[in-house]
Amino acid sequence: MSTLPASNRISSVDLLKGLVMVIMALDHTRDYFHAPAFLYEPTDPNLSSLPIFFTRWITHFCAPTFSFLAGVSAFFAGRRKTTKELSAFLFTRGLWLVFIEFVVVNFAWFFDTQFRTEGLLVIWALGISMIVLAALIHLPKKMILIFSCILIVGHNLLDSIHMQGNVWWAILHQFEIFPLSEERNLFVVYPLIPWIAVMSLGYCFGSLYDSSFDGRRRRTLLNRLGIASIVLFLILRGFNIYGNPAPWIQYDTVSQSLMSFLNPAKYPPSLQYLLMTLGPSFIFLANTENWKGRLSRFFSTFGRVPFFYYILHIYLIHIIALFAAELSGWGWKTMILSNWVTETPTLKGYGFNLWIVYLVWGFVVVALFPLCKKFETYKMNHKEKKWLSYL
Repeated sequence: MSTLPASNRISSVDLLKGLVMVIMALDHTRDYFHAPAFLYEPTDPNLSSLPIFFTRWITHFCAPTFSFLAGVSAFFAGRRKTTKELSAFLFTRGLWLVFIEFVVVNFAWFFDTQFRTEGLLVIWALGISMIVLAALIHLPKKMILIFSCILIVGHNLLDSIHMQGNVWWAILHQFEIFPLSEERNLFVVYPLIPWIAVMSLGYCFGSLYDSSFDGRRRRTLLNRLGIASIVLFLILRGFNIYGNPAPWIQYDTVSQSLMSFLNPAKYPPSLQYLLMTLGPSFIFLANTENWKGRLSRFFSTFGRVPFFYYILHIYLIHIIALFAAELSGWGWKTMILSNWVTETPTLKGYGFNLWIVYLVWGFVVVALFPLCKKFETYKMNHKEKKWLSYL
């Protein structure tokens, strides 16, 4: 039987997690620095270009992959805990993440001491997903797997249900912005269905990394699932069969048609979107278990302290944006936001070329690496401190 040592089994997960965390920062940098971001959607085939489109498209892999891997990590954590202990940990960490979203993360996005806009974003979705997973883990894994697959595959049957102004339905399955008053807004960006199922699916996949599971069988299974997911995406998307609220459109140019084809719905993530993003992730996990070297260690560092990195990178990007706005004549106060940055009317005309976005992104990642490395070392050397598991 071919199995992997514990560190190697988990290293591929850390590597992929770190890679998507680094890529995620590209999208957030684009939000604050790219001039066209304030004028049109980067995925709009009528206005965008392939470089702009793919700068956005590559970041589509981040949220689904990270949510899935959070479920895998929950399974890893459960190997050192009883089911009751793991349930309590997931529940309390989920509550902690929801609190962090409303207080720490929302402030990072807006720098608004009045908190005029609150967003239910990715950390919120991860937090609620953990709370739900805290209950699900008491069920047999087969039932969790069935629940996850039904929700992921079947949730697009709900696409025809629209309840404008209903905050509870929006929280479940509909992107919507709610004006709470003349100056206050609630952005429901990450409806919970099917994000909770993506995490619970990851929890089920964690069993593949059990010491009793044959390594060659795991790699074969992940490769087959990855290929099958991509093929199914191509079939469903190509023939506009099922799994997305709107069909793709064939334009006069190949580039426009390609942009339309590769742009399934993210809010909430459609079945086609999840197949497109999770399929390659499965293949990556299957073929990186033995990757070594500096590049692997570089990305794995971010993957071992993802929450720490996530918080820091938003603050750093926004702080740099303050200086950029001031130096470009717009004034730093324009970056004290009461609305989402790209939806702020006073910033139309502000921004820089795409190469500046990539330059700032590279600086952010390189600047945060030493801090993440030190925090990773601190966590490794102080495993007795339970509070570190919440960061």
